Amino acid sequence: MLLRVAYRMLGSVADAEDVVQDAWLRWTAADRGDVAVPAAFLRRTVTRLCLDHLKSARVQREDYVGQWLPEPIVEDTPDDDVTLPLMLALERLSPLERAAFLLHDVFGERFEDVADALGRDAAACRQLAARARAHVRTERPRYPVDRAHGLEIAHAFFAAARGGEIGKLGALLAGDAAMYSDGGGKRPAVARVIHGPDEITRTHAALAKLARDRTVHLLRYTLVNGLPGFVTREPDGILQTTALLIEDGRIKAIYVMRNPDKLRHLAHLDS
Repeated sequence: MLLRVAYRMLGSVADAEDVVQDAWLRWTAADRGDVAVPAAFLRRTVTRLCLDHLKSARVQREDYVGQWLPEPIVEDTPDDDVTLPLMLALERLSPLERAAFLLHDVFGERFEDVADALGRDAAACRQLAARARAHVRTERPRYPVDRAHGLEIAHAFFAAARGGEIGKLGALLAGDAAMYSDGGGKRPAVARVIHGPDEITRTHAALAKLARDRTVHLLRYTLVNGLPGFVTREPDGILQTTALLIEDGRIKAIYVMRNPDKLRHLAHLDS
């Protein structure tokens, strides 16, 4: 649970692992006579370390080059609590709102325990969670797509994009589709959100021409942050993840991660 809380707070696998390791080190150094409930001690420590980290992370993200997306999680098990729309909605909350919402609404902690972790009273934590809930309510998938059907659409999207079949690509997109791409200034990526099927297909047509002489290897179709998608490897060995938000059988959002710093934890997929 500690790693799950930390990732949802920070949006970074590496930072979440560092926070949990730090919490365990503090646990091993603590006077056990002063710790009545070890689980509560660890939960409180992880939460407060995350809050401290977010203070500096917000400053760093103000200087981030291009669009910012969370580090991707590649798992075959569906998880509505890590979908990219929800993770991005959490980014728009204050750190305290995010912590209260995650601990209570996602992980089922009592508000008395949330209050202990945040150093606030239970009534204040209820208000924090309520404000957060109002912001993120619309960001959970309304009708989660069946995994098999979702991966079929991911397969069709990859084939159309790779083959430069713009007509087929456009037919897969919802009328209000949007594309997000994070290169972090380390890799070429679209610097702004691309809106609408026409602009998305034009962008992919241009990319298809540039990639005509480059072989992109498909590593697997899978779930990326609980959404249907795929992992690819470019000729220089750099990985890329693509996640698709699908509603009513059409692709509503495309999330492309190209920043190599955010893909290091997925190196095992290329083995």
